[in-house]
Amino acid sequence: MTVCLDDPSLLIADSFIDGQWRSATQRFAVCNPATGETVAEVANLGAAETREAIAAAEQAMAGWRARPAKERSVLLRGWFDQILAHQEDLARLMTAEQGKVLAESRLEITYAASFVEWFAEEAKRIYGDIIPGTADRRSIVIKQPVGVVAAITPWNFPSAMITRKVGPALAAGCAVVLKPAAETPLSALALAELADRAGIPRGLFNVVTGTDAVAIGRELTDSAVVRKLTFTGSTPVGKQLLSQSAETVKKVSMELGGNAPILVFADADLDAAVQGAVASKYRNAGQTCVCANRLLVQDSIYDTFLEKFAARVAALQVGDGSDENNTLGPLIDSRARAKVSDMVEDAVSAGARIATGGETLDCLGPNFYQPTVLADVTADMRVFREEIFGPVAPVLRFHDEAEAIAMANDTEYGLAAYLYTSDIGRVWRVSEAIEYGMVGVNEVAITSELIPFGGVKESGLGREGSHYGIDDYLDIKYICMGGIAQA
Repeated sequence: MTVCLDDPSLLIADSFIDGQWRSATQRFAVCNPATGETVAEVANLGAAETREAIAAAEQAMAGWRARPAKERSVLLRGWFDQILAHQEDLARLMTAEQGKVLAESRLEITYAASFVEWFAEEAKRIYGDIIPGTADRRSIVIKQPVGVVAAITPWNFPSAMITRKVGPALAAGCAVVLKPAAETPLSALALAELADRAGIPRGLFNVVTGTDAVAIGRELTDSAVVRKLTFTGSTPVGKQLLSQSAETVKKVSMELGGNAPILVFADADLDAAVQGAVASKYRNAGQTCVCANRLLVQDSIYDTFLEKFAARVAALQVGDGSDENNTLGPLIDSRARAKVSDMVEDAVSAGARIATGGETLDCLGPNFYQPTVLADVTADMRVFREEIFGPVAPVLRFHDEAEAIAMANDTEYGLAAYLYTSDIGRVWRVSEAIEYGMVGVNEVAITSELIPFGGVKESGLGREGSHYGIDDYLDIKYICMGGIAQA
């Protein structure tokens, strides 16, 4: 398959180690989820090449951490400019390998660039403190780069999840070894090329592509040189990486699974709630960790909400993401579709009712599934308890505020939650009572480079983005200076 790019040199199929493109005899296919066509055959590297990348990062970081923050900032700003200048090509490349519709891909590139711009500025704002002391000593706190950073990123946001990690790491003075998802390595390699064009010194941003995630991950976690691991992905894999990282006591950031509820109260603006639920649930075909996984609706408005919501969902246009007329693309692969289909069948067999959708779309290809709404869902069904990661919205009833809070908290996850209400007292009560790291009130578009993204409970550790986001790439050092008192 040929991806139509204004700059064809951005379609790269080799890994990037120590500023050099690394080929390999063994290669793996990256396929378009909408058509099944092979987009590229990418270098399939493993543990040995990962060790080389770590060594290159360690060597490059020695000079990088010593450079003035303003110099690091200027180079990162240049990377930001390069990303925006090639936004359309990066979006087309993303749609080809990931499947999301072009409109969403374009927005993701803008989102990805915003993290580079933000942390280019934050590089100049890594402040310390002077703690009031005694007459003969002063206590000083400084912040230093944590060390070489290992980053492991997912396929659902193949550009933004990279810049949200690499941006603060480079700004803090660290070097990075990145393992992108095998489903979507092309976006990562294009970003590395643009970083190189911007003048980011060799060895600071290494991209190791490969299908043996276990071997590459083990090399990253076992290395004493790697002092920080940042991961976005499933909770089970995150737990495994946490366990492995304990051997060398690494600093870790974990952005893991979600089971986000939307709570719609009877006093809500119903049309706004329907619009928000559609926008959240069906973004990227439901393949986002913060999308609405459970729609909890107060029983007095349940039927009205369901009717309006199902009608909006039925109007979504499904197809190849490269077609500008489509609003919903494919799932990432046939296994993902099979899981979604199984969860719908499980719900229906337990008493749920299909309000719209509920079928595979084999006429479009093996990875397409109808946008679906399930009514009369109960808390014992898989669609309530598990992260769906597909275009299926289970709608449940609740009676009062206390029951809504209990239902929202009835999960091991705690990433994002949303509520719709016009009662300002309820806004405060519910926002404080639900156990989530992020809460959207009458709004589902809650993410940006300005906010601290992250969850509680089994949804992860640490925060990404905002002025808090650079802290996970820094160590705090305390210096006690004695002999200050005048003789």
